[in-house]
Parts: sequence; C-alpha cells; structure tokens
Amino acid sequence: MAKGLKEGEPNGRDVYPDIIDHPHWESPQRPRMSLADRAAQFSSFDALAGYSDMVAEEQRLTDREIELDDASQERLNRKLELIADAIAAGQQPILTFTVFVPDQSKSGGTYKEITDRVKQIDAAGRRIVLTRTEGYGKTNQTIDFERIIGIRGELTDWMEE
Repeated sequence: MAKGLKEGEPNGRDVYPDIIDHPHWESPQRPRMSLADRAAQFSSFDALAGYSDMVAEEQRLTDREIELDDASQERLNRKLELIADAIAAGQQPILTFTVFVPDQSKSGGTYKEITDRVKQIDAAGRRIVLTRTEGYGKTNQTIDFERIIGIRGELTDWMEE
C-alpha cells in the first residue's frame, strides 16, 4: 500500500478510498492525445529562443568589396561620361550595373546586378537614377558611383573590346 510521501502525511488510500481504484476517465468525443502532444503543451518555454537564427546568421557568407584599379576606374568613368552624353541627347538607355550592396548586420556584403533604364546622372550627388522597366509602377532607384564595379549594355559594350 502507498504511504504518504513525507513523514506525517496520510496514506492516499485512506484519504481517497472512493476514487483510488477507478479507471482513468477518457472523453468519448476526443481521441487520446499522444505523448508528444502532451509534452508540447508543457514545453512552451524555449530556453534557447533565437539561437538557431543566430547560428544561421553567423554561417551566412558575405563578399568583400572589390577595390577597382586605376585602369578599371578610368574605363568606368568613360562609360559614365558616355551615358551622360546619351541622356543629354534625349536617350534613356537600358543598362546592367554590377553593384556592391553592403550587409546591414556584418562586415562585407553582396554583389547584385541591376538592369533598368537610366533616367539621370547626378554628378554633384555622385549617383545614377534609374527608372524601373519591369514590375509594378515606375519607381526610381539610385545607385552611388562608389558602389558600381561594372556597367554592361548595348551603349557601353563596345568599350570592352
């Protein structure tokens, strides 16, 4: 027979003789819950909340920003001048820019190619204004000169040869 757990506690069979030997009640409307589901009800506290996100962020790779040599920078400047001349002549060429995008949470970043219509070159602000050619709306996007490492397109490709 079961006795109390601590010294001086009454025996459970003496205190609850009317219910002690009855079978466990089960609902006729609902199926019995699995042990995993029962455990999940009582394990809502996540002691390591965010840990897997932190590990994934640490594993995410970033690229180092490439610093162009003088010859590459000069070629890029000539392409920008050519684009400015085309805009002054009333053209809005569609070009592909290879741009370094700095990462917001760690050092480095990624290289991204942006293909859109060139609307304006802001020499004072040292940036290019693009107009979206695909997708919803005609929103402008700006690219800083310092982030550009390459320009490709029908207007400028002859300079690579």
